[in-house]
Amino acid sequence: MSPRAIIPVAIVTGFLGSGKTTLISRILRDPAFARTAVIVNEFGEIGLDHELIASSDETLLALTTGCLCCAVRSDLVATLLDLQRRREAGEIGYDRVLIETSGLADPAPILHALMTDRDLAQFHTIDGIVTIVDATHGEATMRRHAEARRQVALADTLLLSKTDIAEASEALRRRLADLNASAMTGTTQDAAPGMLFAGTAVASRFADLPAPSERNPFAADHSGNVATFALRRDRPVPALALTLLLEALAEHCGARLLRLKGLVHIEEMPDQPAVIHGVQHVVSPPEFLQRWPSDDHATRIVFVAQGVPRHFPTRLLEAIEQEVRDERLLHPPPPLAGGGRGRGR
Repeated sequence: MSPRAIIPVAIVTGFLGSGKTTLISRILRDPAFARTAVIVNEFGEIGLDHELIASSDETLLALTTGCLCCAVRSDLVATLLDLQRRREAGEIGYDRVLIETSGLADPAPILHALMTDRDLAQFHTIDGIVTIVDATHGEATMRRHAEARRQVALADTLLLSKTDIAEASEALRRRLADLNASAMTGTTQDAAPGMLFAGTAVASRFADLPAPSERNPFAADHSGNVATFALRRDRPVPALALTLLLEALAEHCGARLLRLKGLVHIEEMPDQPAVIHGVQHVVSPPEFLQRWPSDDHATRIVFVAQGVPRHFPTRLLEAIEQEVRDERLLHPPPPLAGGGRGRGR
């Protein structure tokens, strides 16, 4: 891989005792994850066997599998930039980054850094959040701890751990669906590398979002008032209306909008859907796919929010769209030069 290539970054989170250590230790032995830089809060959080360690310095362990293990001694941004500097200097080599958060961590600040720090964004892209949930104690944990609910709500993939000793209860499965109906699901025993690293841009991973069904309309989790709901519409959205909608959501919802991701049918570009992605008050510019991933060309945006009325985004979009269309009628764009054949030079 070229040193200037964009590096995918996956985040593994989960409450204390959920099984992050077991999963990541297995990942480090998987040949598919050779040349992975694993960033953890403390070396002790991963139970590395002594024979895995090839060499070490003050902040970095080189592993016999080709992976690197790095401790965060200051802040995450500084750690990632230091790894990138050493990578470009040829001191170390890796193709992807796996970040393990502590059991009480909120993944949102990590996402913010990757989305907003200019130096980080030059070389890194978010490649998914994986949240591990203990099948035996997960439901009780989420009932008692807001951090556990937020970890689930922000995930792209939910993996149940300890399913070899206990079946996940219906209550746990319902709570996970209520908190995050759009996430991929599986178990840590069956997790394949593709569930952690899609190996693609955010746009491709969000290209096939589910929509609410009559059987499972995205519903609220009443512990902490976290809700998952979706906006779906068949009518295309003017590009300006989408821009104004995202700005308004970021301004008015802020930290209450835990996450949004969506596929949008743009009026001016009907054959190239826009993919949007946001965390709290930070929304990335839309990315465009070359084609629709399926025959369903409807706009669908999934929201994970806390204290945001489920009808607010739909009504906000309708109001903004009407204003955009009224403005077009009052001030139509000028015709193209040359009778509509394009601008001359």
